[in-house]
Amino acid sequence: MNQDRRSFFYTLLHSTFGIAAGTILASRSSYAKSRRKTTQPGLVLSTWKHGVAANAAAWDIIVKNGAALDAVEAGARLTEANPEGRSVGLGGRPDREGIVTLDACIMDQHGNAGSVAFLQDIKHPISVARKVMQETPHVMLVGKGAQQFALQQGFRKENLLTEATRKEYQQWRKKSQYQPIINIENHDTIGVIAQDQHGNLSGACTTSGLGYKMHGRVGDSPIIGAGLFVDNEVGAAAATGTGEAVMKTCGSFLIVERMRQGASPMQACKEAVLRIVKHQDYRDMQVAYIAINKQGEYGAFSIRPGFPYAIKSHDLDTLQPSDAYVQK
Repeated sequence: MNQDRRSFFYTLLHSTFGIAAGTILASRSSYAKSRRKTTQPGLVLSTWKHGVAANAAAWDIIVKNGAALDAVEAGARLTEANPEGRSVGLGGRPDREGIVTLDACIMDQHGNAGSVAFLQDIKHPISVARKVMQETPHVMLVGKGAQQFALQQGFRKENLLTEATRKEYQQWRKKSQYQPIINIENHDTIGVIAQDQHGNLSGACTTSGLGYKMHGRVGDSPIIGAGLFVDNEVGAAAATGTGEAVMKTCGSFLIVERMRQGASPMQACKEAVLRIVKHQDYRDMQVAYIAINKQGEYGAFSIRPGFPYAIKSHDLDTLQPSDAYVQK
């Protein structure tokens, strides 16, 4: 081999190894980004800014060695009781008829689930959902039947339409146009998923639904496998945003199944979002997912920027934006 050919061969060899090494490093960097993990068991994830306070309530239980199920219920109840939220429980925006209707579901480490939909005059639908799970042979109760059951269980009726939301509704009626504002009116849900210090998983999801929706409309939030899904062998996921898009793709179930196949929580959330944007007109909607797995890894992904999620663990207490399909 002459000197020129030898020089060309070594140059090509070094270039090839350089490209390969760069690809491996980039792949490892991407992999590491998708594998965000806590240092020890104990983790709570919640959707949106109101998730910070919900996480604090949930963490008070987990840090005392309590169960993930109790933790997620406590976090959801805190948000339901906040009249300033406008999208969950007390003070939630009404439907087109001026009636506040609530949806919620809960799921525990054993695969048990409870749900209520189109529930009126009861401030804590998440706790009614838990009663459905624990006190009945059913998974879901709706409407007057759900309310009757709640009253039998000791819940009390109260007016959920606050003065602030009543004034907003009266202003809306002047035009009666239904045009949800992405990342404002669409943040209609709080999803809380948690892993306790025993490593067990549970989740809760509660909402007053899209403001000024059609009377009788139910979204994904009370639907097991859409708004929420938990498998204690694998992980948990919850959804927020345009519920119709989530229901059509069984989003939370899809995420847990992808984690079962080895995807990280972030990768699984991204795949669920891609399933929506591939088959649906996503231009005027926001959908976001959060997920955790059995190993304490967590992640989130949304259609577009503007979705923050709250994280609480032994070494984290933060609100951070999710990655998104649509770039600014």
